[in-house]
Amino acid sequence: MAKHQLLDVDTLWQIERLGTPSLAPDGAQAVAALTRYSMDDNTSRSSLWLLSTLGGRPRALTQCGPKDGQPQWSPRGDLIAFVAKREQQGAKDEEAQLYLIAPDGGEAVRAATVATGVDAFRWLPDGRRIVFVSWVWPELKGEKAQAKRMAEFKKRKESGYATSEMQYRFWDHNLPMGREPQLHLLELGRDGKPGRVKNLFEGRGFALQRADPDADSFDVSPDGRRVAFAYDPAPEKRIENRLALAELDLKSGRIATLVRDADWHLDSPRYAPDGNRIAFLAQHDALKHTQPEHLAVWDRESGRWDVVSAEWDHAVQAPLLWEDDGLALLLMAEQEGRRHLWRFDLHDRRAERVVSGGTVQGFDKRAGVLLTLADAVDHPPQLTAHLPAQAPRRIESFNDRLLAPLTMGRTEEVWFNGARAAEGPPDGPGDPVQMWLTYPPGFDAKKKYPILHVIHGGPHTAFGDAFHYRWNVQAFAAQGYVVACVNYHGSSGFGYAFLDSITHRWGALELQDIEAATAWLLTKPWADARRVFATGGSYGGFMVAWMNGHVEPGRYAAYVCHAGCFDWTAMFADDAFSWHVKELGAYYWDDPALVLSQSPHAFAGAMRTPTLVIHGALDYRVPDGQGLAYYNTLKARGVPARLLWFADENHWILKPRNSRQWYGEFFAWLKRYDPGAGGAKAARKRSSQH
Repeated sequence: MAKHQLLDVDTLWQIERLGTPSLAPDGAQAVAALTRYSMDDNTSRSSLWLLSTLGGRPRALTQCGPKDGQPQWSPRGDLIAFVAKREQQGAKDEEAQLYLIAPDGGEAVRAATVATGVDAFRWLPDGRRIVFVSWVWPELKGEKAQAKRMAEFKKRKESGYATSEMQYRFWDHNLPMGREPQLHLLELGRDGKPGRVKNLFEGRGFALQRADPDADSFDVSPDGRRVAFAYDPAPEKRIENRLALAELDLKSGRIATLVRDADWHLDSPRYAPDGNRIAFLAQHDALKHTQPEHLAVWDRESGRWDVVSAEWDHAVQAPLLWEDDGLALLLMAEQEGRRHLWRFDLHDRRAERVVSGGTVQGFDKRAGVLLTLADAVDHPPQLTAHLPAQAPRRIESFNDRLLAPLTMGRTEEVWFNGARAAEGPPDGPGDPVQMWLTYPPGFDAKKKYPILHVIHGGPHTAFGDAFHYRWNVQAFAAQGYVVACVNYHGSSGFGYAFLDSITHRWGALELQDIEAATAWLLTKPWADARRVFATGGSYGGFMVAWMNGHVEPGRYAAYVCHAGCFDWTAMFADDAFSWHVKELGAYYWDDPALVLSQSPHAFAGAMRTPTLVIHGALDYRVPDGQGLAYYNTLKARGVPARLLWFADENHWILKPRNSRQWYGEFFAWLKRYDPGAGGAKAARKRSSQH
């Protein structure tokens, strides 16, 4: 039998990663960022590439900048704008700036120097102006004052972060101290001169949301006269506050609130082609925090808004894109472990699938040409052009030569009876639960294989038909494991009732689902009951810690807990602490027993199973104290444990060398406790000690 060439971590980091594309106005070309990693240098570089939707080879558009990103084609088609940090004419960018380049090549030109930097942006229809986001000191007036304050701030000798804000950090960084994200208008300069910048919110008391505002946070009207945006109207900014929608008149400067409802969270506004309607996402958050985001439309003539997808049991995801006729919108939504591109008809209030996943990661449409970026469990993201009356066609082949020699494991979707979420007869069947199985390349059903559970985070996400770089099931399967990914109760994409079923009782239904999956797997003649492992990150890390305190020792040979939640009281140090009460049912000081009943640390006395604990110091979503406390607890109890701690990683492992170490420790830990991988004698010895 020929030897299979398998996916390993080094090959994984040679894959070139495509970003969301932007189409030219005529739909003939697209531009996208392409990121390449170097294991030797432990770095990455992102450049812009032009791709033809009509045929032809892609070509590099930029080469000088290390991090060129967010490309957007101008409405005229004569320029492409992008965000980068570069050195030009002797001036090195200290903050990201906006650059312009002609699609036929040449040198990119810095559009303006903004002391506070440039984040997300959108073109105005005239192709000569751009609206962008910058974090500024709201009490200052004028760009000179902002630049002076920024220079003073960078020269300071103090390192302390002082704040009275409730929301002061997000994901892996402190929010800019004393600053807030505001919209600015850039008028492009002529004859090589820098453009003029105006703060559209200056002195108005408005700002965008503080949790990573992006280009979906605002939109420009088709006539270029108005800007719609989402903002937090509450005096005290909190990560879970409900946003409202407002509109700025660029000529008069007047700002009017369009939609504000104390019970609804509103976001991602998008103008209709006629400018008289605005589509947006609406979540009935007051009804329950787990309510899905629906598609809603505001009408200028009546001043009213309507939730048009209320009867469609799917969570709508941004971006929203109107069809040219204004009768429907394109949007993304998950369905049973896949993310599709849908067309939602406003008249019939009906959604039809336009492009099926795998997982659609991004899309754009211009002049009747649709372009999608999508991946699946067996391939990284690929760009496909969908032209009228033509079959879909890939327009790039960046990774084909690298991946062609590899043998990927076969993936199949299976369903089994999991937990029973609703009340009913005790002997009744459980709810149907989906599981993805990826088999080792060359799988032979007559042989015995170890089983590796990979438990997803969230909890209100799903393990989908997607190519995951940090938890790559093909890389796991290449090591000889049958990889099981269960979309347990609480997962997204299976209807609202399924998603909401775990609220205020974390761990209960999910554990039943994982255990039912294990029982199902062990009925297979190829499954080795001695070699079952469970791993997970974030909420998946919570789950393996929970399992360690609730599952009989020996059921699982070993666990891997990456960035896992361990103690819900100590988790109040995270960046989303005000969210806990909604999911757990109480603050820890109001109902300690309820919170404790859902916290893995309360069951440490029953923990016996060997565990590899992994965490990053820059993780503010699940602070590293969680992982350290779990590891220390296991060591204090004499449970075999190993710690992998990164000083320079957040919730995810993003650096090539760190990823290589992560996979190396991961596989070595499983092998150490795998009685079928030469560790039988050591495993029996360890078992006798407990």
